[in-house]
Amino acid sequence: MSLLELGYASFGALLVMIFLRAPIGLAMLLCGIGGLWLGMGDSNMFMARLKSEAYSTFSSYSLSIIPMFLLMGQFATLSGMSRALFKAAEAWLGHRRGGVAMAAIGACAGFGAICGSSLATAATMGRVALPELRRYGYSGGFATATLAAGGTLGILIPPSVILVIYAILTEQNIAKLFLAALVPGLLAAVGYVAVISIYVRVHPDAAGQREAVPMPERWRALAAVWPALVIFLLVVGGIYGGVFTPTEGAAVGAALTAIAALLSGNLSWPVFLQSLRATAITTGMIFFIVLGAGFYNGFLALSQVPQQLSGFVVEQGFAPYTVLMVILLFYLVFGCLMDSLSMILLTVPIFFPVISVLDFGMTPEQLAIWFGILVLIVVEVGLITPPVGMNLFVINGMDRQTPIVQTYRAVLWFIGSDILRVIILVAFPSITLFLLR
Repeated sequence: MSLLELGYASFGALLVMIFLRAPIGLAMLLCGIGGLWLGMGDSNMFMARLKSEAYSTFSSYSLSIIPMFLLMGQFATLSGMSRALFKAAEAWLGHRRGGVAMAAIGACAGFGAICGSSLATAATMGRVALPELRRYGYSGGFATATLAAGGTLGILIPPSVILVIYAILTEQNIAKLFLAALVPGLLAAVGYVAVISIYVRVHPDAAGQREAVPMPERWRALAAVWPALVIFLLVVGGIYGGVFTPTEGAAVGAALTAIAALLSGNLSWPVFLQSLRATAITTGMIFFIVLGAGFYNGFLALSQVPQQLSGFVVEQGFAPYTVLMVILLFYLVFGCLMDSLSMILLTVPIFFPVISVLDFGMTPEQLAIWFGILVLIVVEVGLITPPVGMNLFVINGMDRQTPIVQTYRAVLWFIGSDILRVIILVAFPSITLFLLR
């Protein structure tokens, strides 16, 4: 069997292992090692590569941004920022029809700006907002669907761990990707608020209404979120302004959130050690997936599968936007079955060479950034798409009284908003790119 044939056969083997519930990092590692062994016929080569690949991957300066952002999210949760953000949004929006749900979306957007993880945002805001939503008469399915959708803002609004991985894979500037993701992320929040406004009018029994908060209390609640605002402006503003690199910005953000957690009285020594342990566990999981993807993608590059696919697409003369829509549809379907990080690591080395040879009327850098934001959005839709949306299970696990079928029905409204946003961003790339000019 030739290397090319092995490359194509490895896709089937990988999917079989994934459906057998093998860890995605292990599945990619085994496919990469097996492919290199069978293709090169040298049993010692992959052992030597294991040593060099592990060192070259984990010694990357760019990857050090990941544990910093994860630690930043841990400290932000401890400091009470999530509760302060929700209370501030609730004070200003809670008296409107569907206002508490809108407040949850606003708080998710704010927390996502200092967290960088969808699952962490969904879990944290679920603990804070779910009791309030149920207290004011929001139906179980609507409440859980709102929080699951809001959780995706943790990865859409920069900083974003997934964008860091994409930037490394495609050799793009992390700061520019963060900047390009800002407007689409805010559009997602606005779209979700619009969905809530429409949903509560179509289903008036799905949401209660709370009394208006006096204006002085609103301002006090808003003033309580100043640590989150300061951290966001210093970290993201510093990265955009070129004051420090994204990795330095992540370190600054982790230090500032640690100080905020300490001043709030929530950061004891045992809690600090627990935060470090949780960050180390999550970082280890991510890095193992990165290592597996490095082996597998190295084998695919050796087999010439990406190059053949891109050459085939060019020879067929398909319209660029047709190819793009097929790829995005692929991400939408498989995003329901795999987590976003695994999808990015597995598919970007295959699809990016295909996209990069097509003419969309952009510079190579603009095309890479625009494609990255589109992929990020579509993959994140998978987190709330039935039947295997991870955010749906995280939130539904916090509300055992609500059948997950009710969550599925309500979340379809938010998925509709996501699909509409993707169509708009595909049709008007300038929405994503205009801040880069």
